[in-house]
Amino acid sequence: MTKRLTCDVVVIGAGMVGAACALYAARAGCSVVLVDRGPVAGGTTGSGEGNLLVSDKEPGPELELALLSARLWTDLAAEPGVGPSVEFEAKGGVVVASSDEGLAALGEFAAGQRSAGVDARAVTPGELHDLEPHLAPGTAGGVFYPQDCQLMPSLAAAQLVYLARPLGVELRTGRTVTAVLRAAGGEVRGVRTDQGEIHAPYVVNAAGTWGGDVAALAGVRLPVLPRRGFVLVTEPLPRLVRHKVYAADYVADVASGSAALQTSPVVEGTAAGPILIGASRERVGFDRSFSLPVMRALAAGATRLFPFLESVRAMRAYVGFRPYLPDHLPAIGPDARVPGLFHACGHEGAGIGLAAGTGHLIAQVLSGVAPDLTLEPFRPDRFPEEAS
Repeated sequence: MTKRLTCDVVVIGAGMVGAACALYAARAGCSVVLVDRGPVAGGTTGSGEGNLLVSDKEPGPELELALLSARLWTDLAAEPGVGPSVEFEAKGGVVVASSDEGLAALGEFAAGQRSAGVDARAVTPGELHDLEPHLAPGTAGGVFYPQDCQLMPSLAAAQLVYLARPLGVELRTGRTVTAVLRAAGGEVRGVRTDQGEIHAPYVVNAAGTWGGDVAALAGVRLPVLPRRGFVLVTEPLPRLVRHKVYAADYVADVASGSAALQTSPVVEGTAAGPILIGASRERVGFDRSFSLPVMRALAAGATRLFPFLESVRAMRAYVGFRPYLPDHLPAIGPDARVPGLFHACGHEGAGIGLAAGTGHLIAQVLSGVAPDLTLEPFRPDRFPEEAS
């Protein structure tokens, strides 16, 4: 007979956000069970590039969350053995403008970010090539963001779970949640899985791209949609790309709500040697089909930024699904429609970077502490009830 578990909090989803929620809740004194139908980092997290970015966010609630998360990630990376084990690099990001018009728009965007607390440094074409010697000539200039960092997402999610285990967090992988259990008054009393029930007064939906499905199990609507993206991976190389480097139009693509294919060049080296090349965005459901046109677009964009890549071999490509919400903000915090239900999903392509802040805020509310940021912009019930 399967043992019935009882705890304070069930976290559904063992990706980066779920792992962070479990860790911070445990550090706040909660007993936690972390459950996932697959392995740790088996969904969107395992298909990410590992970016911890402030550079691509305009002033507002997401940027505030990114700045909070950046501080928390820096603290986590400084804990004994954590930084090296997750390939954490505080290497900074470089945004490149190809025209004077684009540079002016980028400068205006950066000025707004600086007013919100971002370290954004305008750089001339000459300074750009000091930062990135192999960058293509002819750029108009750019902005350097020292606060941008990178880590290896699968390793990082596993490390957060590793840090949580001595605090009593129980990990249950290979278990599919089939129902959110509710009492007669409507409040949460746990979850049912295909291997038994887990009883708890609080359930955190950290199911990423499948967060809408989990919300539906509790009888509420959360319009999370998958937004597909490919990453091209080169053969291992010496550190020829020093920072995360991307074209200024990447920011517009991130903010777009279009379902159509969009590509903008993003190039970054890794501690392990391969260069990661993105970025593509399109809403095609959960179609994992390989797309040669997308690969060609990614390669073409990357070689425009770094011509040396023309002679570099691609080793592999992979695909993932960003959890997209219509207003580009995640759902974070308690759901007023179901007492005891919390959401921590819908971060789109920023979940790796925003995970630490999300977990921290969820833990604060669970433990009765006023959160460091207002959760009003992230309210899970902010969307109309009609079908999307």
